[in-house]
Amino acid sequence: MRKILYIMIGCISLGLGIIGVIVPILPTVPFVLLAAFCFARSSERLNGWFKNTKLYKENNMKSGMTKRAKVRIMCSVTLLMSIGFIMMGLKGIVVGNIVLLIVWIFHMVYFTFGVKTV
Repeated sequence: MRKILYIMIGCISLGLGIIGVIVPILPTVPFVLLAAFCFARSSERLNGWFKNTKLYKENNMKSGMTKRAKVRIMCSVTLLMSIGFIMMGLKGIVVGNIVLLIVWIFHMVYFTFGVKTV
């Protein structure tokens, strides 16, 4: 029963990850990682298949990310966070802007220095 649940969650996560490749608002990497976790727990065959897919290989952060993928992620996050930043700025929510700014800075530093570029 547990294996079936892992397979279902893995398939849903993989589908959302694939949609996230096309739609920049939806993150790809967290869904791909969840799918990898679920497939690894469900069966060795699914785990092997998933690790050989192009989607997994492109978003595998152990070996690093391409410069293009990093730039795409950083631009998407900057665009989305700037919308929240502007909306909160118009409402005068200073603490929210400070939190968003700190999160954005950590995100940029992590993807610039923490994730290897291949």
